[in-house]
Amino acid sequence: MKIAIAGAGAMGSRIGLMLHQSGNDVILIDRWPEHIEAIREHGLVADFNGEEVVAKIPIYSPEELIESQTQVDLIVALTKANQLDDMFHAIQSIITEKTHVLCLLNGLGHEDVLEKYVPKKNILFGITMWTAGLDGPGKVTLLGNGEIELENLEPEGETFAHEVVRVFDEANLNPVYSRNVRYSIWRKACVNGTLNGLCTILDCNIAGFGEQPVANEIVETIVAEFATVAAEEGIQLDQPEVNEHIAATYDPANIGLHYPSMYQDLIKNHRLTEIDYINGAVWRKGQKYGIQTPYCAFLTQLVHAKEGLLGAK
Repeated sequence: MKIAIAGAGAMGSRIGLMLHQSGNDVILIDRWPEHIEAIREHGLVADFNGEEVVAKIPIYSPEELIESQTQVDLIVALTKANQLDDMFHAIQSIITEKTHVLCLLNGLGHEDVLEKYVPKKNILFGITMWTAGLDGPGKVTLLGNGEIELENLEPEGETFAHEVVRVFDEANLNPVYSRNVRYSIWRKACVNGTLNGLCTILDCNIAGFGEQPVANEIVETIVAEFATVAAEEGIQLDQPEVNEHIAATYDPANIGLHYPSMYQDLIKNHRLTEIDYINGAVWRKGQKYGIQTPYCAFLTQLVHAKEGLLGAK
């Protein structure tokens, strides 16, 4: 399958590398000039569960694709949420009426952006529980195991969705075809809405946060805000199960030693975060439905203040 990874950061590099290793025709698309230059000169260098792997994968800036006449079967959207619209506006030249998009972004509401560029029947949505770390231009750390859950947005997309599952299975990405991916997206948003912002503000990894006596109470309060808003959109979150799922991540043998992507963006690289599409989205939706979400509002404001202090761009 001809696959473009739109957003070749930590997670985009992981998924692109694993699809490349299984024999797919993969290209990476990114806007970070140093990252592009490093991958072109040295290949994508990955610490893959303790083993160094170097892969020569073509990488382009969106502007370079305009003249390339490249067309792809599948675009895997892995930009930051605040970069999705700009990315798809810039790569319209590689999109045809047969191109499908699999959106694996954190957060909520991305279908509103993607429907401007591809037919709704060509959109797949999913979540990934893989982890990845960006160590610098062209270098990533890929530890542990994970899975991807996906579903077509419209019934017409089911055949292609199953083909994506087959291709991803061959790449050992552990895909699962879902019949209720909207529930899973909200459940994953609870994980991001707790661990991402809190680890970023507290400057710690997941295990470090979980060691704190107040951790469970904070998590349960934020999850309750997510659940109250989700219920207004027809999603009934199992709060005790979600809380237990988040608590299980504290274990260093699970992903406890991982620093969430928001931490990597802001603390390590001084890049703007996705907070407006996670806690900020719940805050906005809460205002729409007349629901108070004070923890989500405060955490969104704290992260924005941290962005300002660090001069994030």
